[in-house]
Amino acid sequence: MSNPLLDFTDLPLFDAVRPEHVAPAMDSLLADADAALEQVTQPGFPSRWDDIARVLDTATERLGRSWGVVSHLNGVADTPELRAAYNESLPKVTEFWTRLGSDERLYAKYKAIDPANLNPEQRQAHKNAIRNFVLGGAELTGAAKERFAAIQEKQAEVGQKFSENALDATDAFAYYASEGELGGVPEDVVQAARAAAQADGKDGYKLTLKMPSYLPVMQFATDRALRERMYRAYVTRASDQGDTKFDNSANIREILSLRKEEAQLLGFANFGEESLVAKMAHSPAEVVNFLRDLAKRARPYAEQDVADMRDFAAAKLGIADPQSWDWPFIGEKLKEERYAFSEQEVKQYFTAPKVLAGLFKIIETLFEVTIRRDVAPVWNPGVEFYRIERERKQGERMTTELVGQFYLDPAARTGKRGGAWMDDVRARWLRPDDGRLQTPVAHLVCNFAEGVDGKPPLLTHDDVITLFHESGHGLQHMLTQVNERDVSGISGVEWDAVELPSQFMENFCWEWSVLRHMTAHVETGAPLPRELFDKMLAAKNFQSGLGTLRQIEFALFDMLLHTEHDPAEDFMPLLAKVREEVSVLQPPAFSRTAHTFSHIFAGGYAAGYYSYKWAEVLSADAYAAFEETAGKDGLPSIETGRKYRQAILESGGSRPAIESFKAFRGREPTLDALLRHQGMA
Repeated sequence: MSNPLLDFTDLPLFDAVRPEHVAPAMDSLLADADAALEQVTQPGFPSRWDDIARVLDTATERLGRSWGVVSHLNGVADTPELRAAYNESLPKVTEFWTRLGSDERLYAKYKAIDPANLNPEQRQAHKNAIRNFVLGGAELTGAAKERFAAIQEKQAEVGQKFSENALDATDAFAYYASEGELGGVPEDVVQAARAAAQADGKDGYKLTLKMPSYLPVMQFATDRALRERMYRAYVTRASDQGDTKFDNSANIREILSLRKEEAQLLGFANFGEESLVAKMAHSPAEVVNFLRDLAKRARPYAEQDVADMRDFAAAKLGIADPQSWDWPFIGEKLKEERYAFSEQEVKQYFTAPKVLAGLFKIIETLFEVTIRRDVAPVWNPGVEFYRIERERKQGERMTTELVGQFYLDPAARTGKRGGAWMDDVRARWLRPDDGRLQTPVAHLVCNFAEGVDGKPPLLTHDDVITLFHESGHGLQHMLTQVNERDVSGISGVEWDAVELPSQFMENFCWEWSVLRHMTAHVETGAPLPRELFDKMLAAKNFQSGLGTLRQIEFALFDMLLHTEHDPAEDFMPLLAKVREEVSVLQPPAFSRTAHTFSHIFAGGYAAGYYSYKWAEVLSADAYAAFEETAGKDGLPSIETGRKYRQAILESGGSRPAIESFKAFRGREPTLDALLRHQGMA
């Protein structure tokens, strides 16, 4: 038990895990899982759900949890030693899961299970399992099966390399700016840049491609040459246009080629078709039509957005021919003029502790739970840990029960991949080995700026929205009442519905009744003035046409890449074609955004990026129910919150997402609420 990765008594021992623990732990857990697989596939072993779960699922769950710890640390605390250990075990772990998912003996056991003997949760999990065996190659034989397994291993390896290149290319860039170059840049960003340069023993101000540094420079720096320098570095990361040792071009081609070959081995025309088997959308054509329809509706608004910026840039900023590195700056200045406020002004009111308290208050009120600080081993001193509890009536007395727990890792730092995400540590599960109810645990990870000079971190309103978004994913994982692991929480939820709870939570960031409780000026402690909020609200749909087209550009490129594109060909012409069709702002020829598009090349969204827009339709329509039932004070109805919690969050993946939606709304979703919310009705 001296290996922390083999300790399953409670929470992971993140602070004790060292690179040298990885290989022995994985070898041990893989051996256990292998033995369990052999046991349940013996001819005499009963084809019964509970019996298989008791032996096999308990072994594979341990493997998954332990590997999850290693993968998580690889994403948030990357070191050369840990990366080497991760990459050493990755092929072995991938090989096991591929073999498990394609084992025809195990597939036969599952096919022999009579669904009539299962409860509804188990029936859904069984249905998913049968589907996953087919997608996992269980019906392949001989050379085809061997090739399928080799493809899985290679995909894992190349996907990891893609991630490493994106992270390393981002971390490798630093520009030490002079004070004179930083005109217009917010003071807290300047201070953080000065501190970062001093930490490196350098003069000047260290600017990086991490969002808390990069984005404020693009929005506020008056020095056009500085913006161009940062923009070029950012859009050429991990490409042939940047430092070529991080170039992802070959990795992208190989990933696409492997996916196409996998799909064809399984009998699909392309990977897009394969990807949609487990989603709500029925065909690539349906997705493409949905995206093009939405693009057509958004385009007039986007064209007006650009026309307004061009006029403003020429008249007020002396920029007659705006370039790609000018648009964020022009947009910010136009917003300031039109709505008489700046993001920088707003940011002073969103101190991280106050925002977190406000988020917790809305969760506690709406979903009838309590959130309290908790203690657990963590991987970085800035990580916080919390527990969610609920009061239950047992007989005559009230008891407090643990619902779930979560880690919050808010700050950007070197060795941590960019973006924000929620991941599971363990799922809710009525364990078949000992009958114990295992409570769910989640990670909520963001990349916000840290506080400077002893002040709390300041969040932009976009940061606040990001925090609410990830908490929505976390709530679906943690508030589930499903006891079957494979369909509890986010497990088993169709990928294009998984963003519903996250995007739903974003809406509260625009409600005065919610927002006023989560602001306090960093200097005075005064809450956000109503007048400033009204300006923010007026600006809410500022450039929503442009924002919508940007997401559609990514989603359409993703789907066409996995359906119509020949992997042997260069993918850049396809991106250019999609931009020509969809975008109203064309980036320069050197732009290489695909080379860091981790969502589709290393993050599970392949032929699925459209999910964000698809689920936005669901989330906007779901939120409309709260708008329809809000009280006179503007506060959301607790009854509606309860209904939403029970229909959507608690049911997890135990039934098709459309059934959960209809259980909440009483009807199919419509596009109306989304277009209205985005000012495009």
